[in-house]
Amino acid sequence: MITRRRFLSGVAASAVLAGALPRLARAAAPAALTVTTRSLDVGGRAATVFGITQPDGGLRAVAGGDFRVRLTNALNEPTLVHWHGLTPPWRQDGVPGVTQDPLPAGAGFDYDFPLARPGTNWMHSHLGLQEQGLLAAPLIVADPAEAGLDEQEVVLMLHDFSFRDPAEIMAGLRGSQGMAGMDHSGHSMGSMQPMPGMQHDMPGMAMPGGMAMDLNDVEYDAYLANDRTLADPEVVRVEGGGRVRLRIINGAAATNFHIDLGAAEGTLIAVDGMAVAPVTGRRFPIAVAQRLDIRLTISAGQALPVLALREGDRQRTGLVLAAPGANVARITDLGEDKSAPLDLALEAQLQATEPLAARAVDRTIPVVLAGDMASYVWTLNGKVHGQDSPLMVRQGERVAIAMTNPSMMAHPMHLHGHHFQVVAIDGKALSGARRDTVLVPPGKTVTVAFDADNPGRWSFHCHHLYHMESGMMTTVEYEGVS
Repeated sequence: MITRRRFLSGVAASAVLAGALPRLARAAAPAALTVTTRSLDVGGRAATVFGITQPDGGLRAVAGGDFRVRLTNALNEPTLVHWHGLTPPWRQDGVPGVTQDPLPAGAGFDYDFPLARPGTNWMHSHLGLQEQGLLAAPLIVADPAEAGLDEQEVVLMLHDFSFRDPAEIMAGLRGSQGMAGMDHSGHSMGSMQPMPGMQHDMPGMAMPGGMAMDLNDVEYDAYLANDRTLADPEVVRVEGGGRVRLRIINGAAATNFHIDLGAAEGTLIAVDGMAVAPVTGRRFPIAVAQRLDIRLTISAGQALPVLALREGDRQRTGLVLAAPGANVARITDLGEDKSAPLDLALEAQLQATEPLAARAVDRTIPVVLAGDMASYVWTLNGKVHGQDSPLMVRQGERVAIAMTNPSMMAHPMHLHGHHFQVVAIDGKALSGARRDTVLVPPGKTVTVAFDADNPGRWSFHCHHLYHMESGMMTTVEYEGVS
């Protein structure tokens, strides 16, 4: 039995989650990460997806050390990995065309930079449609000050999954047919059958003024928790009466979720790897690319499903935390009722435990998040990526970005290389959470602030991957950086 006193190295107890971070010791040789392919069983059907693997199993890093990793590309196509939530020197941020060239097949690259902050982070491809093919994995940086805590850690990584190739889904969203059964590199991504992969006529949710909010523009075959569905969920054995720390990562391409703890109460202690004043509840929203750290206690004999409910619908996935003697009952992958759309109610309550230092804003940049389902073109300030104008900043400034969303879809907006603070919602000031990804729902304005203390050229984009692929991306660039 795995107890809370056992060191779980930041991954789920079964250690089947392909791609968790290997040991990052202060050794002469860097840790090894390999980008490759792997096989999954999804509903009794075989699927080939991408993966990030290592020879010695999944282990975590510790803040205060160095991120020393040798990344090797074992695919037959180029790739590159972005360290989501870390703040490396910009030339090691892993974004093709912005910070680094893609790694050719068979090539490798050495990363070496300090790990200043602990947190629940993750890593994923930023090249083409690879992340949609599950090229993503957890990246946990532990806090050395918490080494003596008597708690069990469980990582829960969420994905949305389709047997259809992401390029075919992208073509369908743009109104054309695409190439069913093959990915953008031309190799099979698993057993393929004709099935819906996108949803243009979604059930609308009422918005102010009578307009309808668009939800879930991609229909998926399955929703995964640590690569498994509720037909065969992961059961994590925990100690009765013991404390558990859930590290939840929404690695989905296009799906927001609600984390549902059922009858149990959990305490939210961090978002996007950054500590917040504790918030207790049974249900917590998590947008694409966001992370939640939740502490809870499992009673003796209890089996607690931790479920992720698809926004605006009945589909769900998850795992089960089971104390000794617990009866683990079957859980269907459809709930009784549709969940609500994500909103900013929790965001408005969150307070950073380490807010930005008090100072005046030197520069405010307005950004309009626009687009529509009919054209499936998504823009920042009216421009698609490649035709956009960078958002210019100067080192040492306090910068605010005021994001307004007149579109009918929510946009999880992510800034690389920095942790911003949410400082206003619809013009109402607050001392909100520090994070790297914030949801901007339809009709809302969210303002974030950050200190320009990491010079470089940094991606700023919607983390709904099909929105990003359709143009919703630009860069934040420091003056004088070339």
